[in-house]
Amino acid sequence: MKRTDYLRWDEYFMAVALLSAQRSKDPSTQVGACVANEHNKIVGVGYNGFPWGCSDDELPWEREGTYLNTKYPYVCHAELNAVLNAISTDLRNCRIYVGLFPCNECTKVIIQAGISEIVYLSDKYKDTDQVRASKIMLDKSPNISYRQLKTNLERVNLSFLLPSEE
Repeated sequence: MKRTDYLRWDEYFMAVALLSAQRSKDPSTQVGACVANEHNKIVGVGYNGFPWGCSDDELPWEREGTYLNTKYPYVCHAELNAVLNAISTDLRNCRIYVGLFPCNECTKVIIQAGISEIVYLSDKYKDTDQVRASKIMLDKSPNISYRQLKTNLERVNLSFLLPSEE
């Protein structure tokens, strides 16, 4: 008899996004994103971090201070990186899975890329102008939807040992 406790597709792709977030060096917020096509194949992943070639040790990670002395003008968000890292330039009818609801800048990228659905875990910044702007754009875009992932899972356990070795 087959297992019944396997991950659903949404849980699987969100787990990949959350695992990707673990690559982020941001000390306060780690976000990952996973783009999956209509055939349930992963076509792009990303996490928040500085652009290629920009030293993680030379640019600031601070959240407060003068603008140029914070991380905000330098960090590329996970959604942007997932789109830029995609193995295809055609992301129409794809879904993007992300831990946090996308900001307005990432929402523009998602819409322009032709992604048809955003699946997110947390909307903790829903009262910010950036997320409000995102939802205004999404609600006016007929070819894209968004929804919060509903799951009974609290965690996915990973081990580097194979079941036969545990």
